[in-house]
Amino acid sequence: MRLRGYFTPIVQYARTLRAISPVAQQRFEGSTMFTDTSLGQQLSSQCRRSIPWQRATPLIFSQHQCSAFHHHSVARDLAGKRQELAHSIHTCRCLNQEMGTVEGTTQGRILKGKEYTCIQAELLEGGAIGLITLDRPKALNALSEALMKEVLDALQTYDADPQVGAIVITGKDKAFAAGADIKEMKDKRFVDAYASRFVFHWNSISAIRKPIIAAVNGYALGGGCELAMLCDIVLAGEKAMFGQPELNLGTIPGIGGTQRLIREVGKSRAMEMILTGKHFMDAEEAAQKGLVSRVVPGSNDALLAEAISVGKQIAQQSKPVVALAKECVNAAYEIGLQEGIKKEQSLFYATFALEDQKEGMQAFIEKRKPDFKHK
Repeated sequence: MRLRGYFTPIVQYARTLRAISPVAQQRFEGSTMFTDTSLGQQLSSQCRRSIPWQRATPLIFSQHQCSAFHHHSVARDLAGKRQELAHSIHTCRCLNQEMGTVEGTTQGRILKGKEYTCIQAELLEGGAIGLITLDRPKALNALSEALMKEVLDALQTYDADPQVGAIVITGKDKAFAAGADIKEMKDKRFVDAYASRFVFHWNSISAIRKPIIAAVNGYALGGGCELAMLCDIVLAGEKAMFGQPELNLGTIPGIGGTQRLIREVGKSRAMEMILTGKHFMDAEEAAQKGLVSRVVPGSNDALLAEAISVGKQIAQQSKPVVALAKECVNAAYEIGLQEGIKKEQSLFYATFALEDQKEGMQAFIEKRKPDFKHK
């Protein structure tokens, strides 16, 4: 198998488009994905795709295929390109086998080799839950460019880890996130924002396949509200407050606020929040409108514990089936009802190719708990 001939065009294509599909060299023993297709064909096909790279399905290599990488020296070439690509690629990363190693702490296990300064990233519940804590309490966890790069990096790391079943995002102390970092933005010109595609890559959070649960404690304003809406499930503490005050700063929401808020709370309420820059929504109203799933009474610790509990329930399900279900639900944002039903049925049929579907139904008949193998 001559792998170099297939790998070279991918690097060249990445340099041209400044984006590359995530290639996770991870052991996924027993994986049924790509069993009838050679690795060279996979890479070649991936290179020829015309769809945006960040929306492409990540490649999952078996242990045998990773060994083939090593024997043909492609792994060494990939490692050499990783540092070069990391500076220009925000939404996708090439991760090696060691990316999932962790160090023990009293609360969880911190990702080893990750030197985050704006967030805390831990693996909890035996590695089943990835926790991200926004850690700029003096700035009410304002979303700086550095913080969001770290959030995306941690999300992509968790997404590539086969042990992680769900991800929780929360804020430290009094706020979830009180908006974007105004000090960073105030001197930007149109050409600066447009040429650099400022905040564009933040929306790549929606491409994460594993469920993301937001535990919103305190203020979620501007970019903080938009970050919460990018998550799949939102749990609110009693003191949570949601709003889009960008017009008070002479600008408008720029990370999906005008598009997602109307889908969550309706046109009139969204218009009131956005156009006045005031009339924030408290936790109870947010639950009534459907912006959040529910309000969790008690302290921030109780809120976080409940978010982790929900994550554990999700992590116990079949991981590929969870990913299919999330894809179906999110498709409702993008396509009409009839097309959505067609997509749902297609992916429903696809579940019958999974061992977990056979195990789940057999377990139901035998009145026992299913033992999913995530394949």
